[in-house]
Amino acid sequence: MAEATPQTEQPELHRAIGPKLLLFFVVGDILGTGIYALTGNVAGKIGGALWLPFLLAFVVAFLTAFSYLELVGKYPKAAGAALYTNRAFGIHFLTFMVAFAVMCSGITSASSAALAFGRTYLRQLLVEFFDVALSPESLVITGIAIVFIAGLALINFRGVSESVKTNVVLTCIELSGLVIIILIGIWAVVNGDGEPGRLTEINVPSNSSVMLAVTSATALAFFAMVGFEDSVNMAEECKSPAKIFPRAMLWGMGIAAVIYVLVAITSSLLIPSDELAKAGSSALLRVVTVGAPGFPLWIFALIGLLAVINSALINMLMASRLLYGMANEKIIPKFFGTVHPFRRTPWISIVFTTGVAVILVSTADIGKLGGTTSLLLLIVFTIVNVACLVLRREKSEREHFRAPTWAPVLGAITCAYLAMPVLSGRPWGDYVIAGWLLLAGLVLWGINRVLHGKVETHPENLGK
Repeated sequence: MAEATPQTEQPELHRAIGPKLLLFFVVGDILGTGIYALTGNVAGKIGGALWLPFLLAFVVAFLTAFSYLELVGKYPKAAGAALYTNRAFGIHFLTFMVAFAVMCSGITSASSAALAFGRTYLRQLLVEFFDVALSPESLVITGIAIVFIAGLALINFRGVSESVKTNVVLTCIELSGLVIIILIGIWAVVNGDGEPGRLTEINVPSNSSVMLAVTSATALAFFAMVGFEDSVNMAEECKSPAKIFPRAMLWGMGIAAVIYVLVAITSSLLIPSDELAKAGSSALLRVVTVGAPGFPLWIFALIGLLAVINSALINMLMASRLLYGMANEKIIPKFFGTVHPFRRTPWISIVFTTGVAVILVSTADIGKLGGTTSLLLLIVFTIVNVACLVLRREKSEREHFRAPTWAPVLGAITCAYLAMPVLSGRPWGDYVIAGWLLLAGLVLWGINRVLHGKVETHPENLGK
C-alpha cells in the first residue's frame, strides 16, 4: 500500500533529536517499572542466578531490535509495529490487533507501575515520614493506586507536551537509583560481604526443570527490557534517522542490560532469593536496607516513585493516543475519537483506557501485569520479526540499516518461544488477562465492521 502522506497537506515534524538525545530516550524508555518493581518476582522464579533471565531477556530484545532498525530505516514514520504489519501482510484485521495489543501493553504496564507506586514506594514514604505502616494488599493502598491512575488521566486530559529533554532529566533520576544499588554491591564486594555462591543457584520446583525455571523467569524479566521499540515513534523527529538509530538503539539497550545485570548480581549477593521473592516489589528497598543500613531509605523510595510515575504517564499517554488514532482511522467506533472542545484532548479514549487500568489495578498483582505486558509485546515482536523478512522483497530508495538475516529469524523464534503457554512456563493468568483485553478489541472491531463495513487502514496515521 502506498504511503498517503502528501507533502502539501502539513509540514514535516521538526527534526530536533540528535544521537545523544536519542540515546538518552532509548535508555530512559527501557529503565523504569520493570527493574524497580519486578526484581523480587523474577528471583522467586529463578533463585540466586537472578542475573541470568535479565541477560537472556536482553539477548531476545536485542535480536528484535535489529528488525526494528531495518524497518525504521525503510519506513521512518511514527507508527511502528502496526505500519510494518500492514505493509508486510496487508491484512487489516491483523494490523488492528497488533495496534490494539500495543495499546493494551501500555495499559498493563501503567497498571503495574500504579501498583508499585502505591504498594511499594509511596507506602515506604508513609512509613519514613508519618510512621504509618499499611499492608501492601490493603484496600487503602489499592485505593491509592486507583487514585494514581485517575491522576494520570487528569494530566492526560489537560494535555501533556512531551519533551525528550525532560526525558533526559527523568532518565538521570531513574538511573541514579540503580547506580546506588550497584555502588552498594561494589562496597559489599570490597568489604567481603555477600555470598557469591548464590549467583549460580537455580531453584527448580519439584514438578519443573531447569530449562522451564529459566524460561519462566526470562519471560517475566523481558518486561524490564521493553520500551526500546517506542523510540521508532521518534523517527520523524530525528536528524538522519537511518544513520543515528542503529548506534543509539543498540548502545542504549546494551547500557540498560549492563545496569540490570549488575543490579541483579548485587541483589543476589546480599539477599537470599527466597527473601527477595518474599519482598516482591520492595526487593530493591530491601537491598538498600541490608547493603547500606545508614543510607536514607526515603531517598531511594522517592527515586523509585518518580521512576514508576514516569513509566506510567508515558504508557497511558501512548495508550489513549493510539486508541484515538484507531478511532480516527475508523477501525473502531468513531466515538473513541471524540476530542474535548476546550482541552483539545481525546477525552473518551482517556476515560476508556483509565477505566481498563482501574479494573486491572483492582483485580491483578504486579507479577501478572508485568507478565501480561511482556506476553503482548512478545507476540507483537514475533510478528515484527517475520514482517522484517517479508518486507525485504519491497525495495527502498532510502539508504538504511540491513539486519543480518539470522537476527530476525532468531528473534521470531525466541519471541514466539517465550510467548508459548507450555514451553515458556508462563502462568496461565497472563493469558487470561491478555485474552480478555484482546477480546475487548475484537468486540470493538466487530461493532465497527457491522456499522461501517470494511475500512481501509492507514497505520502511519495511528500515532497522530
